[in-house]
Amino acid sequence: MSAVVEPPAGTAGVDRPYCAWCGAARAQGDHAACDRRLATVDPPRHCPLCARRMVVQVDPMGWTARCSRHGESAGTNGFA
Repeated sequence: MSAVVEPPAGTAGVDRPYCAWCGAARAQGDHAACDRRLATVDPPRHCPLCARRMVVQVDPMGWTARCSRHGESAGTNGFA
């Protein structure tokens, strides 16, 4: 299953330099395990634009994640 993710408003086409799962710079290390988790079972925990921890809400239909600087994103990871 692949994640359906709606990026935060106003960030289309913006480079995402940080891993949304662990918050580390994408250029440092291997993030294949993080990408697998995000694609199958877990919502993002860190903003991919600034690496801040996000407020995450999971419900039976999917999830929403809110960054204090970049807004809200939403998606489903096999919940629907």
